[in-house]
Amino acid sequence: MNIVNNSFSNQLIINLSIIFSQPTGISNYALNLFPYLQSLRPTLLTAQKYSEFNCYPVPNNLTPADGIKGHLRRLMWTQFQLPKIYKNFKYQLLFSPIPEAPLYSNCRFIIMSHDMIPLRFPKPFSPLTAYHRYYTPQVFKQAQHIICNSEATAKDITEFYQIPTNKITPILLAHNRTHFRYLNLPTSNYFLYIGRQDPYKNLQRLISSFAALPNKGDYELWLAGPTDKRYTPLLQEQVEELSITHRVKFLNYVPYSELPTIINQAVALVFPSLWEGFGFPILEAMACGTPVITSNLSSLPEVAGDAAILINPHNTGEIREAMEAIINDSGMRKQLSQKGIERANLFSWEKTGLATAEVLKQYL
Repeated sequence: MNIVNNSFSNQLIINLSIIFSQPTGISNYALNLFPYLQSLRPTLLTAQKYSEFNCYPVPNNLTPADGIKGHLRRLMWTQFQLPKIYKNFKYQLLFSPIPEAPLYSNCRFIIMSHDMIPLRFPKPFSPLTAYHRYYTPQVFKQAQHIICNSEATAKDITEFYQIPTNKITPILLAHNRTHFRYLNLPTSNYFLYIGRQDPYKNLQRLISSFAALPNKGDYELWLAGPTDKRYTPLLQEQVEELSITHRVKFLNYVPYSELPTIINQAVALVFPSLWEGFGFPILEAMACGTPVITSNLSSLPEVAGDAAILINPHNTGEIREAMEAIINDSGMRKQLSQKGIERANLFSWEKTGLATAEVLKQYL
């Protein structure tokens, strides 16, 4: 790993301490974004190796892979060690792909905000709720600028933290085009959900909607995403009560390499979340040519445009009717598949990265 040397500019550092071997969500954002910031000649704070970049080594136990201890270690490292690195090498700006930065220090920083879900759906005694209530407000106030992933998130930042709109730049995210693409595979008989099983993901209504399908015996519902001891047993109990145990599969975490295949072969992706900062699964499904049913609120219409069936996620009847329409109308399925691919082609990490670089340049 390269240590800071004179061939690189000491203007910008990018904090990649959150990246680990099984990235999801925020880590994927950081991994896909930073290659397009190369023109700014940044130094990466990372435990990984990237030969084309100047890298400064950081501890490898600061990630979500280490659970709550990893998060706490990263916060402490950010508060007390990162300012020393910034000062010693006389950097001008720190970019963080998460809303974390040293407070009350000499660091000038720009941060990325992904969502306000812990404030919209607070959990009693949750460290994440406290984090968003007491730590991130100070980060937002002290930041030079804030980048976020959608107009919906920008509105939330203003609503929850009273940050002026001229301090916020929404930049839509993207997908890996070589990974998530149409594979021309035969369609199987399952509806697919991808994501966590938190209550705001609305899986109870999804399961109820599936159970109400007249011909549910011909179809399955696959729930792909890590099981959670707090929520999964309740969902499994609901499935048993509805007598559809043999029709609903809890797949747990699906490796990244396997996602394109299970997305391509699904009848449709059903993503009735009550709120999202962006919504990677619906973009990835559209890129695969898989019809999408998703919510008509938060950022999801920004991503889906007119290439998905938008439903009221609080209304199980609307969710069921959308699934019935997918089953019964082959013309609609074909149209949604074509529109989805066209819509997904509007998104690219290059576009996201170059737009981010333009914001960072203004503060260097």
